[in-house]
Amino acid sequence: MISEFTLMRCRAGFTVPELAAHVGVTERTIYRWESGEVTAKPLVVRWLEERIAKPVRGQGSAGFRFIDLFAGIGGLRTAFEDEAVGGRCVFTSEWDKYAQLTYQANHRDNQPIDGDITKIDVDDIPAHDVLLAGFPCQPFSIAGVSKKNALGRAHGFLDETQGTLFFDVARILEAHRPAAFLLENVKNLTSHDKGRTFEVIRRTLTEDLGYHVKFRVINAKHFLPQHRERIVIVGFREATGFSWDDLSLPQIGVRTMSSILHPEDGSEAPEGHFTTGAKALVNEKYTLTDHLWKYLQDYAAKHKAAGNGFGFGLVGPDDTCRTLSARYYKDGSEILIDQGRNKNPRRLTPRECARLMGYPDTFRIPVSDTQAYKQFGNSVAVPVFREVAKIMKPHILANLAPTEGIPLLRYA
Repeated sequence: MISEFTLMRCRAGFTVPELAAHVGVTERTIYRWESGEVTAKPLVVRWLEERIAKPVRGQGSAGFRFIDLFAGIGGLRTAFEDEAVGGRCVFTSEWDKYAQLTYQANHRDNQPIDGDITKIDVDDIPAHDVLLAGFPCQPFSIAGVSKKNALGRAHGFLDETQGTLFFDVARILEAHRPAAFLLENVKNLTSHDKGRTFEVIRRTLTEDLGYHVKFRVINAKHFLPQHRERIVIVGFREATGFSWDDLSLPQIGVRTMSSILHPEDGSEAPEGHFTTGAKALVNEKYTLTDHLWKYLQDYAAKHKAAGNGFGFGLVGPDDTCRTLSARYYKDGSEILIDQGRNKNPRRLTPRECARLMGYPDTFRIPVSDTQAYKQFGNSVAVPVFREVAKIMKPHILANLAPTEGIPLLRYA
């Protein structure tokens, strides 16, 4: 259960170390306030309330308004609020309470976060020009399908808890008729169920809802040192000259892990428990134990002998890495940082994960390492969608005039 004080701290935009430093108490004291072990000082509570009452984002004019569905920690919002894009978020939906904390810590506009999208009436969603949705991908991902098959569970649109969430996107599009939308999912969406799943999505957006749709698979490796392929689906209410040819993609592999790893040379300030000391060395807690390192090596050797490709991913500063996943908190095996022969490899710190997804160092991480790993693993790669937003912008603005008389189907 998340306490009211924790919610207040995050809405005010503070991590635990930051708040402790601001009010002159220890981090342990903050944790005691959050657990309810002791009551927070009234002066601190009033100060936080005053800070919350003074939003710092999303209050200015903008070229267009957008809604952020399945928002996670706000990766799509970060991209579309970029100065070069100029969007303004007017509605957010995210069901995970820990993701909500991180979202509120970084997007302080006093705008409430709505939860389960399936329980939100379309009339309660404000008018908007663009719909953004990174709808859950587990029903369509290779790993997600394999797991559900093993458990004897349905996947895709037969998965009542996740697969059908696309239809919540459809009912909102049908009711509000925004000028444009952007949807994000895993690359495997196009091949799931021999292509039938994607065909249902395409037909719904084009034939049923009348949008002009274009899609492309983009690898974040153009912008970040991470192999991460995702499908990006964009649609416009009116026909436009939108073309993927306008997307500027840097050469793959130019960015290496050195651009996101802690330098450990004193050139950056230590941060919380991620890095310590004058040189901001990575905390030893991120180095694998002898037991875990042996287990991962034995596991990899067993599968190699069987002809399988399973194993850990060991990288150095000049390399690029595998896809960061939401399971990274379990053992970190897909991305391990080589620390030399005399030391076991280590996991990425949450700050390095944030950098690997394209978030600036000003991005606040107010949750535990476990939750942070899940959140960044589920996030979008921000630079990819910033560039997509830039080429969408002129076509969004050209589509802002309302259109009438289009026959629609109902998604109840």
